[in-house]
Amino acid sequence: MDLRIKGFLAAGIHAGIKEQGKLDLGLIYSEKEASVAAVFTKNKVKAAPITVSQAHLAMNQGKAKVIIANSGNANACTGNKGIEDAIRTAQLVAEQVDIERKEVLIASTGVIGKKLDMDLISKAIPEVVKSLSPTGLRKFAEAIMTTDTFPKVSVFEGNGYKIVGIAKGAGMIMPDMATMLSFILTDVQIDPESLQNSLLRTVEKTFNRITVDGQTSTNDTVIIMANGTSGPAEINSFREGLFKVCSELSKMIVKDGEGASKVVDIIIKGAKSPSDAIIGARAVANSSLVKTAIYGEDPNWGRIMSALGSAGIEIDPEYVDIWIEDVQIVSAGQGTGEEKEKMASERMKKDEFSIIIDLKKGPYQDHMLTCDLTHEYISINAEYRT
Repeated sequence: MDLRIKGFLAAGIHAGIKEQGKLDLGLIYSEKEASVAAVFTKNKVKAAPITVSQAHLAMNQGKAKVIIANSGNANACTGNKGIEDAIRTAQLVAEQVDIERKEVLIASTGVIGKKLDMDLISKAIPEVVKSLSPTGLRKFAEAIMTTDTFPKVSVFEGNGYKIVGIAKGAGMIMPDMATMLSFILTDVQIDPESLQNSLLRTVEKTFNRITVDGQTSTNDTVIIMANGTSGPAEINSFREGLFKVCSELSKMIVKDGEGASKVVDIIIKGAKSPSDAIIGARAVANSSLVKTAIYGEDPNWGRIMSALGSAGIEIDPEYVDIWIEDVQIVSAGQGTGEEKEKMASERMKKDEFSIIIDLKKGPYQDHMLTCDLTHEYISINAEYRT
């Protein structure tokens, strides 16, 4: 996959934040000032880089030239020192590439509550700037990984333009805005307001429709930069391309969910309202009991009904139908029998499948992508800091 895109350079290096040999500091540089749109975490505990990036975007009216991102340290819950370190990082980058500090956006991911080693960052910034290359996006993608098992990248080739997306995320995933970190680059010419509108529409139907463990991160960030090198594009075509890239990245995150072995699409049909549809889907997708049943390939529909009943949505249990793929396991609130459950269990052996729930209360439908909850998830998170 060719990640090169006109007007952008990137790099990823080992700065020493993580153990030897692992890339942990990445830089993206736009040769022209770019329009920028961003969506950040709704978590009230926000990491320092988010606070600084939001301020820079406001100061520079939705324009920027650089993104610097590190892994291995979230720079979250680090007080005023964390803010000072984020500002200092931006200033050091700005000096190296001869721009203003407000043109630099910052992102971090990793352990919460640990202060950045600014000696390492200070020494590494000149090196990462020197390493900038048209082919550096793959190393950047590796540099933002934490518990990810593979770099997540997606490319869309439009009519004379390109969109390249990069993401990281495997745990602490239920963004309700974005994902842990995602950076999207395009050479389309578009103003910041139109770009922001396009991003918000896309995020709502992609990154906001995934969950791994129901946890919204302190550092969730999606940033898109558009440097205009290839001129304007038809807006609907551009939005279709952006949706494709974000959809692919979202699915990769769920597929790479910590310890996950299955990707499951929870589809709610027949909801009384749009909010009931998404709330119901999210309740089932986040249920630990449902997720462990998925891991065990057990069509335990009682757990699905229980999750729906506790979601606070309009539901009459005696009308609910449930399918695993094409096998109906619940009809009018009652199980369809052991033979159907055996057939459903066979469907659940696949790496990817769907659970379809018809509430029969109205015309609305929505979905959430989720994964199973495995022994490995416990091991990864129990040992995360050790």
